Amino acid sequence: MTFRLHIPEQPSPEDREAVLAPLRAYNEQMAGPAKAEPVAILLHDEDGKSVGGLWGRSGYDWLFVEYLAIPEAWRGQGTGSALIAEAERIARARGCCGLWLDTFAFQARGFYEKLGFRVFGTLEDHPRGSRRFFLSKRLEG
Repeated sequence: MTFRLHIPEQPSPEDREAVLAPLRAYNEQMAGPAKAEPVAILLHDEDGKSVGGLWGRSGYDWLFVEYLAIPEAWRGQGTGSALIAEAERIARARGCCGLWLDTFAFQARGFYEKLGFRVFGTLEDHPRGSRRFFLSKRLEG
């Protein structure tokens, strides 16, 4: 069997799926179906417009918080804590044993640690001169 490398200028959703399909098949063979489900918890302003929130997905018994964004004016008022609490509620309802996420050194590591998250990994020089932290929180009962 021969192969050649190809680098598309504008990768497409089909290109992504071509990479994911064999990986998904192997993972399911080894660990069973991921039961992946998206999570969206939106913040609405007075006009009902979405202005931030939490985006993630659950799979393989964990909920991954991919994005958490709060407008500057709403920070420090419990908004982030409410978003994480709701993500925890959803995770429990889906049978997850924990949540995990990543954050840059210039973002919200301390915030997540106050909520019970612990660093399980660090990536140095991402971006250069800074760090990216990976945190998790196990859910009790």
